[in-house]
Amino acid sequence: MRLTTFTDYGLRMLMRMGSAPDRAFSTAELAEEFQLSRNHLSKIMQRLAKAKLVRTRRGGGGGATLARRPEEIRLGDVVRLLEEGQTLVECLQANGGDCTINGCCRLKPKLRIAEMAFIDALNRSTLADVSLTPPQSELSPT
Repeated sequence: MRLTTFTDYGLRMLMRMGSAPDRAFSTAELAEEFQLSRNHLSKIMQRLAKAKLVRTRRGGGGGATLARRPEEIRLGDVVRLLEEGQTLVECLQANGGDCTINGCCRLKPKLRIAEMAFIDALNRSTLADVSLTPPQSELSPT
């Protein structure tokens, strides 16, 4: 199984935000920190905001904050959200893809079970379990 870069970057963003849950992060700041495309991170942030995992605020002093505590955000749910529309194999698509053995294939149900087990295993962990350690600059009082 391979997660998309969309999901990878989304998890990185949430892990960083989980290190300072009350702090607002701009996509520009996260893009610079992770050396990633700001435009790509903006699309991910929009999906996270639509799912009510983050709150966004525009303008000066704006940015994104977690909408829930890190302990309440299950990793499997995040992966399911960010991988929406992606399937392990073509035949698991809603329309069955171009599979020529659809209907008699015994592999498809096994793959669905494996996919569910993967998400279930991730759901045993929360964002709090994997949040990054805050940089020293955030730990020091100013």
